Amino acid sequence: MRQLLFSVTLALALAGAAWPSAAAAPRLEKIVDSGRLDVCIWPEYFGISFRNPRSGTVTGLDADMAGVLARELGVQLRLVDSNFARVIDDLENYRCDVAMMAVGITAERAERLAFSMPYLRSDVFAVTTRHSPRIRRWEDIDQQGVRVGVSAGTFHEALMRQRLQRAELVVVRAPASREGELEAGRIDVFMSDFPFTRKMVDNHDWVRIIAPPTAYFPVDYGYALAKGDPAWRARLDRFLEQTLSDGTLRSIAARYGLDPIVINGPR
Repeated sequence: MRQLLFSVTLALALAGAAWPSAAAAPRLEKIVDSGRLDVCIWPEYFGISFRNPRSGTVTGLDADMAGVLARELGVQLRLVDSNFARVIDDLENYRCDVAMMAVGITAERAERLAFSMPYLRSDVFAVTTRHSPRIRRWEDIDQQGVRVGVSAGTFHEALMRQRLQRAELVVVRAPASREGELEAGRIDVFMSDFPFTRKMVDNHDWVRIIAPPTAYFPVDYGYALAKGDPAWRARLDRFLEQTLSDGTLRSIAARYGLDPIVINGPR
């Protein structure tokens, strides 16, 4: 009998250890009880969650969608500044309830985070200057003497570290920016995605975007959250399914020129 009780106790302990996050209060319950939804954003993400340096207003697809979600939940919205270098820690330490900043769904991130269903898909694009003497086409990027910028913590960092054979990889960390480093001539080109590069064209007449000649590394984007809360994840999926179905998400995406990369939802 004593051995049986020990075995049951051990089994229960191991079961609890396997689900450490389940012991915490479910995020959806916490959000409703507190009356506030905390959303991590990257405030430099053109088209997704960009903070205007003059007005302080944050606009973009995910910033607007965060507002829609907060209204559906009947709570106030608080935007929490983050970036791709620290968003995993921000979610695991509950500085925010969800990251709505077009987070690329990669195997490395999925080891520590849970993701909603995907809602965007983008390949990699290159940004250089209109009069760059070195970068005229995609094939010019991975060449000796070329400095290729990536933002720290983005999937582009790991990707280009793996793909580049000749060029020098330059990891740009805040408060520096890839566009600032490019304009200053400290890099020759930087790698980004569809949302960021489209807004670069809209806001800077000196940039040129280079698309890969064939698919380079298409990635699906979703909302990211801490592991261990299936109810919160399911609620985010229902939100995306609903807004894809009724056209809300695509309508907001079109406002920022992002409708071409929206993944078709239920009809």
